[in-house]
Amino acid sequence: MPEKILRFKRFERFWHWSQAALIIILLITGFEVHGIYSLFGFEQVVGYHKIAAWTLVGLWVFAIFWHFTTGEWEQYIPTLDRVDAMIKYYAVGIFKNAPHPFRHDPLRKHNPLQRLAYLFVLLVIGPTIWISGWFYLFYNTWPEYGLSTLKLEWIAVAHASGAYMILIFLIVHVYLITTGHTPTAHLKAMITGWEEIEEEKAHPEA
Repeated sequence: MPEKILRFKRFERFWHWSQAALIIILLITGFEVHGIYSLFGFEQVVGYHKIAAWTLVGLWVFAIFWHFTTGEWEQYIPTLDRVDAMIKYYAVGIFKNAPHPFRHDPLRKHNPLQRLAYLFVLLVIGPTIWISGWFYLFYNTWPEYGLSTLKLEWIAVAHASGAYMILIFLIVHVYLITTGHTPTAHLKAMITGWEEIEEEKAHPEA
C-alpha cells in the first residue's frame, strides 16, 4: 500500500493556484499589449494587466510573510546535492521506469533541481519582469528622474524576455506535474494537499 502524506498546506494550495491564474492572465494580457493578437483592445487590456500585476504583488506580500513566519522558506534553500541524479532521472531514468532519486515528505517538498529552478525565478526572471514592469508603469515620469535617454524599446525587450522565460517555466512546470508515480499524483496533491508515495519508486536521500 502506498504511503499517504500531507505535502501541501491549505495556504500553499491557495497561493499556488492563485499565482498560477494571475500569471496566466498576465501572459495573455501582456502579449496583447505587445501586439501579438487582439482580444480586448489596447486600453482595456492594459487596465486588466495592471490589475493582475498589483493583485500578484499583494499575493506575494502575504506569501512571503507566511513563508517566513512558518519557516517554510527553508524549503527553497538551494543545494547542489544529488542534482546530477535528478538531471539523469529526468533525462533518461523516467523513460525507463527507474526509481525516483528523491523522496518527498513534509520537510522536503522540493527536490534539488526544483530548488535551483525556483532560485532562477527569484534571482533572474522575477527581477527582469518586475523592474522592467515598474519602468513601464511610470514611463511618463522618466524625465523627472533624469531617465530621458532610456529607450522604451529596451524596457519592452526586457519585459517580453521575462514573459517568455516565465512561459517556458510554466510549460515545464505543467509537464513535470505528470511525472509522479501516476500522471495525476502531483496534481491531486496540489488540489487536496495529500500525496501517495510509492515506496518502491522513491528512495530516501543519503
